[in-house]
Amino acid sequence: MKGKRILLGITGGIAAYKIAFLIRLIKKKEAEVRCIMTPASCDFISPLTIATLSENPVLIDFWNQKDGTWSNHVELGAWADVFLIAPLTANTMAKLVHGQSDNLLTATYLSATCPVMIAPAMDLDMYAHPATLRNIAQLESDHVHVIPAEFGELASGLVGKGRMAEPEHIVDHLIHFFKQDSLFEGTTVLITAGPTYEKLDPVRFIGNHSSGKMGFNIADQFLKQGAQVILVTGPTKETLHHPNLKRFDVESAQEMLELVQKYWKQCQIGVFSAAVSDYRPAEKADQKIKKSDDELILRLIKNPDILAWAGENKSKDQVLMGFALETNRAEEHAKGKLKKKNLDFIVVNTLEDQGAGFGVDTNRIKIIDKNNNLTSFELKSKREVAQDIVQYLNESI
Repeated sequence: MKGKRILLGITGGIAAYKIAFLIRLIKKKEAEVRCIMTPASCDFISPLTIATLSENPVLIDFWNQKDGTWSNHVELGAWADVFLIAPLTANTMAKLVHGQSDNLLTATYLSATCPVMIAPAMDLDMYAHPATLRNIAQLESDHVHVIPAEFGELASGLVGKGRMAEPEHIVDHLIHFFKQDSLFEGTTVLITAGPTYEKLDPVRFIGNHSSGKMGFNIADQFLKQGAQVILVTGPTKETLHHPNLKRFDVESAQEMLELVQKYWKQCQIGVFSAAVSDYRPAEKADQKIKKSDDELILRLIKNPDILAWAGENKSKDQVLMGFALETNRAEEHAKGKLKKKNLDFIVVNTLEDQGAGFGVDTNRIKIIDKNNNLTSFELKSKREVAQDIVQYLNESI
């Protein structure tokens, strides 16, 4: 569980008092924990206790009434490797089944792109009620992982099934879950991302509109699958933190090439999504170029081809994937690039497709392998596209 990101949802059941111990166990496994509490759960355990043990602020409402900041439920669900709701009361369970979102926890559930795991807790008659059994069955059919309630003494004084699984048992479920989710454990992946900037003078550069979002999402997906990731990125606002991540920030194509040359031999997979500038100024001015004449003529020289270098220096045991953003005849150009640069796979997208390209949160791709087999995907968020790419590689190599 080291480095795993667990979003813990806490609802208003008496079993909430055990969550302090659960958080301590999770932290001992070196996982990161963030917590969402329903307002009712605050009657059973203090948000201060949860915040102190998790070492992260606790989120309860959609916005912070003190400073007006918004609790972004979409980002919460995207951040996590798993969303664990424990304890899950019968009331909140019914809300999840019917898609209600009257609090931050239920809204996060509806927008979560990560797997969801629940640990129900209620009195034995409630747990055995046909409505509850239907709701559990529905959540299971919605691909929610259920940690069954356990037999034992209940708050009502009755003895039977309905007790939330003990914290140690919940951690065992998490460990088992993550063992199944380690497709690339023991694999080192080199990823390039973002644009490169080629300086004209101390304040101006030649570059492009790449945001780095695609490469960072791919890196995130490989990390979630247990890989060690070396990320070489051009200028970007994107952030990513993980114990298995080594990030190197560069500016120019030459700087990116030097890091690729340093690390490529120790990697099994390369995914080169960076939008590298093809040319750089032949001369860089030491001082800011002043506007004087009506024309300014620049002489440009070709930048090193980082992807081609990796293809030329690829061993038979390494797998290399490149990217091609085209404006016309996308498949034809991509196939030429695939062969010329000795790639195993190429991801192609085109600005002819609405919602694809730089600076947006969506993409529509096709993947072509070295045998010219083509797989097409629908328009999706870049996070989902990254999932498709990583899954495709897992199934193809």
